[in-house]
Amino acid sequence: MSISTQDESNITVEIRPEFWRRYAIDQLNHAEWEALCDGCGQCCLIKLEDEDTGQIHYTALACSLLDVETCRCKDYEQRHKMIPQCIKLNPERIHEFGFLPGTCAYRLLSEGKALPQWHPLRSGSSESVHDQGISVKRFAKHAESGDVLEHHLIDL
Repeated sequence: MSISTQDESNITVEIRPEFWRRYAIDQLNHAEWEALCDGCGQCCLIKLEDEDTGQIHYTALACSLLDVETCRCKDYEQRHKMIPQCIKLNPERIHEFGFLPGTCAYRLLSEGKALPQWHPLRSGSSESVHDQGISVKRFAKHAESGDVLEHHLIDL
């Protein structure tokens, strides 16, 4: 069974069954690529990079566009205009996915790993990412004036 959806140009695009298992990342259509997102919101947390080691450290502070209750972007289509530093994930940038959390489908597939059982594509439920405690829903907040980023570091 396949699912049909519309892409950003309002063209109907088919999401192929178990596409994440059957096709390489560069063979996915736009709808399939977008469907890989589990809705955890971890990529929308403010991150700090250690200048000496290049290691990425996550904070509990979220991008101003992240709805911390749903873990979805409030303006997904315009996010790059509103937040210029928002990183656009696409198959051409696969070599840059190391900064993504280890649970992220984009990173997992780029590393040749399988999607976890709780991923919505496998579980059939968009709530499974929250039920398993993977999403930022339980702790993310928006920065307030005067917040010191280093005071909000977390381990994911």
